[in-house]
This record gives sequence, C-alpha cells and structure tokens, in this order.
Amino acid sequence: MNLRDELASYVPYNEQEARDRRLLLGYLERAEAEGPEAVVRLYGRDGPAHMTASAWVVSPDRQQVLMAYHNIYQSWSWLGGHADGELDLRTVALREVREESGLTSAKIVRPDILSVEVLCVDGHEKHGAYVSSHLHLNVTYLVEADPHEVPRVKPDENSQVGWFTPEEALARSTEPWFVERVYRKLIAKSRL
Repeated sequence: MNLRDELASYVPYNEQEARDRRLLLGYLERAEAEGPEAVVRLYGRDGPAHMTASAWVVSPDRQQVLMAYHNIYQSWSWLGGHADGELDLRTVALREVREESGLTSAKIVRPDILSVEVLCVDGHEKHGAYVSSHLHLNVTYLVEADPHEVPRVKPDENSQVGWFTPEEALARSTEPWFVERVYRKLIAKSRL
C-alpha cells in the first residue's frame, strides 16, 4: 500500500489527527498530480512543507520511552527527521532512530501508522544557514528497542539521549504543545 492509501485508510484518533490527515492527503494528492519530481520539490528541504517521519520509541514493556535532547529546540523530544523525497516513511523513521540514538535493536513493531501530525517549525539556524519557518507533514510509527542498549548522541542534532518513564518524558519536554497534543496521545496509543 502506498503512503497516500495508508493515510486515506488511517482512522484518526482525535480531531487534531482528522484535520492533519486531511492536510497531508491534500499535499500528497497535489504532488501526485504534478508528477513524481513534485514529491522532492514540494517536500524537499527547501519547500514550505516537508514530509517527515517520527518514531515513538518504547521499551518492550512500554514502561520506558526514548527521548533525545534536541539542539535546535532545546528540549527533550521524540526522534525523527526529513523524508527527503522518500515515501517509505517506516524506513525513514527507523533510519532516524538509528542515526540519532545509535540503537541497533530498534525495530518497528506495528506495521500501521501510529499517528499523524502537522508540526509548525519556527525559523532557525542550522549548519550556519538560516532555515525559514515551515511545516513538517509528519507520520509517526511505534518502535521498540532494548532499554539496556546504551544510546549515543548525534552531536549535530542532539546533546543527550536517554530512557524515561512516560511521565518523566512529559515532564522533561519544554514544548507545551508537544506535551499536550502529541506526547500524551502517543503514550496512550502505544499502550493500546
């Protein structure tokens, strides 16, 4: 099943997901109408919106969550990144977990989408260049990893990576919208 079909059949968890899913589908349909190169042009790093994939990384017993201290946002957050034209977002999510944490035990444990979000990203500096404000058209997958495997940092993206209880993860994040609209939802959905 392709990404557009997956999103079309995805059952939203709440109003936020219903509205965000509609927006993601609109962007994908526009790209398809314009041709294959439009995916990269519309969703590449220089467009107004980027397709991204995130991973909600949990221990097998769901008692721990892996978070990274993100250098740009100065907050503990989930792991994920840009798709850069790749529409196999499961592969993107898993690649980002391995790149950002070094965990080799990470694996996607649910084949379906865990959640969808449209995320606003404020303008910022990255690698000495200004990045304009834009949207992340995000799809999240549930990933399990061994909490005994020692994570490592990816210095150009994060300065710490660690395991927390779900409650500690909520307390550590300094981004209120993510705590209330994303992380609480992911904790609840990962336990279903």
